[in-house]
Amino acid sequence: MLPALILLALSAFLNFVDRGNLSIAAPMLQDELGLSPGRLGTLFSSFFWTYASFQLVSGWLVDRFDASWVIAAGFLLWSAATAATGLVHTVALLLVLRLLLGMGESVAYPSYSSILARHYPESQRGFANSIIITGFYAGPAFGLFFGGILMGRYGWRPFFIILGLASFAWLFPWLHWMPRGQSSRAGKAPVAPSVFQILRVPSVWGTFASLFFLNYLQYFFITWLPFYLVRGRHFPMNRMAVIAGGSYFSCAVTAAICGRLSDWWIRRGVSPTLVRKAFTSGGMAGAAIFAFAAVLTGPGFSTAAVILTTSFLGMSSSNVWAITQALAGPQAAGRWTGLQNFVGNFAGIVAPNVTGLVLDHTGSFFWPFAITAVMCLLGAASWIFLIGPVTQVEWAVGQE
Repeated sequence: MLPALILLALSAFLNFVDRGNLSIAAPMLQDELGLSPGRLGTLFSSFFWTYASFQLVSGWLVDRFDASWVIAAGFLLWSAATAATGLVHTVALLLVLRLLLGMGESVAYPSYSSILARHYPESQRGFANSIIITGFYAGPAFGLFFGGILMGRYGWRPFFIILGLASFAWLFPWLHWMPRGQSSRAGKAPVAPSVFQILRVPSVWGTFASLFFLNYLQYFFITWLPFYLVRGRHFPMNRMAVIAGGSYFSCAVTAAICGRLSDWWIRRGVSPTLVRKAFTSGGMAGAAIFAFAAVLTGPGFSTAAVILTTSFLGMSSSNVWAITQALAGPQAAGRWTGLQNFVGNFAGIVAPNVTGLVLDHTGSFFWPFAITAVMCLLGAASWIFLIGPVTQVEWAVGQE
């Protein structure tokens, strides 16, 4: 399973490079197409219109069909959309390709959850999830650092084209090593509970709210951090690339470490409920503190505060999906994840648009950062108070 896990992490890496590369190009797009911050916010959020709405479809697909094939099909679509983005010259076509990108990438999280819930026990899921989360955050680290430098030197179009075409190579090893069918531990495939059965579980609403608040922070940074550093702090593209790339590198490293620590803690006999919630809520509380500090301090400490904010984001993210997989179990992991991502990724629509509108009216980044910090505090409270014990729900399938 290790080659498959590495390939899943690599797909996550490419997933986040592809979804975040438009924000790197934002200053160039603004100049080339004459876009206001408000219109940039709309363009940033367009990805999430389809990414969020197609979670319901993707969750159903991975519970109905082999998740390994579902993610392969989605990967093919999102790589093609990325390559084609470098060829367009109008806002309308750019918008269409961002919608297609969202459709393709919508299969990722439901597929990951279904595969890990079926093939990994509870005591290993923190590590397995953290490897995938590390891939996600290594994506922006790579994209922001190398993408910022390369776009500053060669323009934004070649980066999109080369990245999209090169991504197709992932499919060949995946088709060879991908997990097929059920784990030997799982036995006969259990019948998945219906959407209505899942929605009757109180903790499911806690996972929805908690992911929304975490994603608000995540997508605020992914979409607006490069613009903030270039236009708000007046850093050149090369320095922006180093700061933004470094912040997501720290996020990836923290996620990997915290995933390993959480599994070690559980193996020593501490309850999964305490362990998982300590990392998720503690990470969001720490992110709130440093998000405020990032905008209230001078350029020197602000840079450190940005990196610390994303580090705490990595701490929280390391255990998010381990909680969902434990609650849902193998039979409902894909569908629960799809529902959770459907609600949680509305933050990807809200955060970019709210930030753009606030910037249009105030011209200052203070309020966007303040709003994000409040969202982090709400997220910390949600993980603690809105989610019950982290143990698998007993599904009464067929008793509707």
